[in-house]
Amino acid sequence: MHPEILSMALFWIVAAYTPGPNNVIASYSGFNFGIKKTLPHIFGVALGFTFLIFLLTIGLVNVFKIFPVIQVSLKYLGSMFLIYLAYKIYFSKIDSEKKNENPVKFIETFLFQFLNPKGVLIGIIIVSTYVEHGENYFKYATQVIFFAFLVSLSSITFWTFVGKYLRKFATNEKFIKYFNCVMSLLLILSIITFYI
Repeated sequence: MHPEILSMALFWIVAAYTPGPNNVIASYSGFNFGIKKTLPHIFGVALGFTFLIFLLTIGLVNVFKIFPVIQVSLKYLGSMFLIYLAYKIYFSKIDSEKKNENPVKFIETFLFQFLNPKGVLIGIIIVSTYVEHGENYFKYATQVIFFAFLVSLSSITFWTFVGKYLRKFATNEKFIKYFNCVMSLLLILSIITFYI
């Protein structure tokens, strides 16, 4: 067991459960489309983020240290993608045809984990702090990857259920429009925090 397992677990929980792009989109999707249609987003986040952490543990973190321009480029690409999603959420229409659409595809969400500034930064911090090269490398890397999957899956599921729960209070289209506007603005706010 990792000697700093408690510290690592607390960091993972705080990082994963605080509002961020993935969580905001999960709430929006759970609210507007339900749990079943949000499953591609849930699994895209959990598997994509876990794969990102895996790549970081086997050396990607060193690439970012040697070539910081790559990380900066990913940050800007991710921000542009989030602005696009915020636009789509803000101007989403409320009708029965829209309800049948799958909100976010698995592959989009999976690949977004490599552009998500919050996720990449958290991954770099975790791997740099809790995975040391040496005789315990494999054991520590495995534990970090396991926590990445467990915490990302549980947090994204939690935020999906939050959105689904709030749907109970959506008694009219005006409320739904306000909710979507708030989600869009929270997404923009999460982008702003990357640059402060």
